[in-house]
Amino acid sequence: MTRLFRPENRRWFIIAVIFIAIVFNYVDRQVVSILKPVLKEYFVLDDNGYALIINVFTICYAVMYPVTGWMVDKFGAKLVMFFGILTWSVACIGGGFARSVGQLAFFRGLLGAAEPTNFPAQLKVVAVWFPGKLRATANSLCVAGSSIGAIMAPPLVAWLAVNYNWQTAFIVLGAVGLIIAVLWKLVYRDPPANVLNEALADAPQTAATTGFSWKELWKTKSLWGILLIRFVSDPVWYFCLFWLPGYLQEESGLSLVQVGMFGWIPFLVADLGAIGTSAWSDRLVKKGYAPLRARKIMLTTVACFAPLCALAPYLPGPATTLAVFSIVAVACLSWLFTISVVVAEAFPVKNVASVLGIAGGFGALGAVFFNAFVGSVMGTVGAANIFIAMAFLHPVAVLLLWTMVKRTTPKKVSTN
Repeated sequence: MTRLFRPENRRWFIIAVIFIAIVFNYVDRQVVSILKPVLKEYFVLDDNGYALIINVFTICYAVMYPVTGWMVDKFGAKLVMFFGILTWSVACIGGGFARSVGQLAFFRGLLGAAEPTNFPAQLKVVAVWFPGKLRATANSLCVAGSSIGAIMAPPLVAWLAVNYNWQTAFIVLGAVGLIIAVLWKLVYRDPPANVLNEALADAPQTAATTGFSWKELWKTKSLWGILLIRFVSDPVWYFCLFWLPGYLQEESGLSLVQVGMFGWIPFLVADLGAIGTSAWSDRLVKKGYAPLRARKIMLTTVACFAPLCALAPYLPGPATTLAVFSIVAVACLSWLFTISVVVAEAFPVKNVASVLGIAGGFGALGAVFFNAFVGSVMGTVGAANIFIAMAFLHPVAVLLLWTMVKRTTPKKVSTN
C-alpha cells in the first residue's frame, strides 16, 4: 500500500478524485437546464424567469470565485475543496425539496457560491504536484470532468426524472457529492519537497518563491488580459451548459427522453477534443516551444472553429445542430482547459489560485449579462442574434491573449 501511494503515484490518485468531483460539480449545475421545460411548468416560469434562476446561480458563482481563489492560496486546496464539495452537495439536495421559485433560487444561489472552490483548488494542486511537461495534460484530465459531467447529466437526470420525479434527480446527485467529499479528505496530501521542487523547476526562481500582493496583482497587464479573455469567451460555454439542452427541446423538437439519449454528444466530442488539444500543446513544449507560446498557438488554432455557432438558426434539424455545437464545444472546452495552464505559467505559483478565482468570477459575470440577453431573445424572431454574437467572442479572446498576456513576476518579495 505504501508503494501504491508513493508521491509519483499519489498525484494521479489526487487527479482522479478531482476528476470525479468536477464530474458531479457539472452534473449538479446542469440539472436545471435538462429539466428546463419541467421546471418551467412546475414553477410557472417563462424564459425570462428561467434566466433569472440561472443568473442567481451565476451571480453567486461570479462573486465567490475570486473569494475562493484567495481562500485556496491562504488556507490550502485540501480544506477549501472539502468544505466546498460538502456545501454544494447540500445545496443540490435542497433544490429537490424546493416548493417555490424563491426556495429554488436560494438553493441554486448556494450551489453557485460553493461550486467555484473546485477550480482554484484544482489548479493549485496541478501547479504544485506536476512539472511543466505534464501540467497541461494533468490539468486537462482534471477539467475533463466538466465535460464528462455534461455528458453524464442528460441521460442520468432524464432517467431519474422519468422513472421517479424531478426532485429525486436533485437529491440523489447531491448525496453522491457527500461521498466524494469524504474521498477527497482521505486521498489528498500536500506534495513532498522533491515533488514540489520538480513542479517549480521550470519557473523563474523569483516566481517559485515569491508572489504578488493582492494590490500589486491588480496592476499587472496579464491579469487584466486573463480577466477579459474569460469575460468574453466563457459565455459560449455557459450557453452550451444552460441553454443548449432546452434549445434542443423547445426549438429543435427533441423530447426529454431524446435529450437524454443524444444531448450528451457535444460534450463527449468536446472532452475528447480538448484533451487532444491540451496534449498537442504539451508536445509543442517538448519540441522546444516556450510553454506559454505553445498554449497561445493551440488556443488560436481552435478559436477559428468557434464562429460556426452562427449557423445554428439555419440548420435543418437537431442532428446538424448537435454536430455544429460538438465542434464549437471543442473550442470552448479547449480554452477553459488551457487558459488555466496559461495562468499557471504566466503567474507565480503563490498567486495562481487567486488569479484563476478572479478570472472565473469575470467569466461568470460575462455569462450573467449573456444569460439576460438570451432570456430576452430566445424564442423570438431575433434569436439568430444570439448565435451571431457568440461567433465573435473567441476571436476577440485571441486578440487579448496575444496582446496582453505574458509571463509576469514580482519585482520584490511580497510580505502578504
